[in-house]
Amino acid sequence: MTEELDDIELLDGESDSDLQVGDGQLYEHLRMEVDRGQDPVRIDKYMSEHVQHSSRNRIQKAADAGFIQVNGTPVKSNYKVRPGDIITLMLDRPHYDTTIEPEDIPLDVVYEDDQLMVINKPAGLVVHPGVGNFHGTLVNAIAWHLRNLPSYDPNDPSVGLVHRIDKDTSGLLVIAKTPDAKTELGAQFFNHDTHRSYQALVWGNFTEDTGRIEGNIGRDPKDRQRMAVFPPGSDIGKSAVTHYRVLERYGYTTLVECRLETGRTHQIRAHMKHIGHPLFADERYGGTEILRGERTASYKAYIQNCFKLCNRQALHAKTLGFVHPVTHQQMDFTSELADDMQALIEKWRNYTRVKE
Repeated sequence: MTEELDDIELLDGESDSDLQVGDGQLYEHLRMEVDRGQDPVRIDKYMSEHVQHSSRNRIQKAADAGFIQVNGTPVKSNYKVRPGDIITLMLDRPHYDTTIEPEDIPLDVVYEDDQLMVINKPAGLVVHPGVGNFHGTLVNAIAWHLRNLPSYDPNDPSVGLVHRIDKDTSGLLVIAKTPDAKTELGAQFFNHDTHRSYQALVWGNFTEDTGRIEGNIGRDPKDRQRMAVFPPGSDIGKSAVTHYRVLERYGYTTLVECRLETGRTHQIRAHMKHIGHPLFADERYGGTEILRGERTASYKAYIQNCFKLCNRQALHAKTLGFVHPVTHQQMDFTSELADDMQALIEKWRNYTRVKE
């Protein structure tokens, strides 16, 4: 008996859609009965052998989250199945069709060859389907763009997105057209051999021009839709390192360049919040509060106008560098800041000139 387990989204990525939560109710996504002649075996081992597109680690995470039940009762991953047991996967969101259909959504293609594409993603576009965003995503747009390429199947996980950025972050992404290209590029990201830099407008001024932030990143126990920073080397979260450099100072805000050693979910957003410099207009991490500046009505009005100008976290994936999977040539790309972020920065520049 073999089932499909496509709906467990418990692995760390770089996308807001990975952090969506349900309404508190559990929904059945899978049901299977243990064979009558089955010897006792751990449920994580049993399910990894009987459920397609799933790993033992993924099943363990589902069990730890309370999503795997046996005969109606949640069990841990070390539970040993017995003949006749009814195993169910109960998730906190309704079951949905995961088939990715091509959708005619405009793409800003920076580079393309027979192995890969580099895309400049606009803010507001979800990268991959998830809870609340089953259509209208970047992968739907890619499926349309490559609809006439017989070898590209958007539902095949061995091709497509190599990494992700958040819905409201703009900037560069690389997409693999072939399994070999995705394997090679994926290894570069895993081994931190790629070069990525972001530009961010953050609250506050820095006493230094450069810095390094190190701290494990994991889900915030008080808010599953946020990530939190934990001490380096702790058993909570995954290790993460961000290097930053001041580009321009505006008194109450600062434009910084961030370079990633790792690529954790919300890494820059969580790290900057952790050191007291949340990204400007980042509602999830407190950036929509007036954290620095004056108490005058005119200043408050100015900040509200800034929020209207760029009503999302001021973060842009500006550069991307990697080695081509076939030619082995170094590939480096740079993108201009999105219009809303450019306008926001210019507004702060003007504000600083007036104050001088």
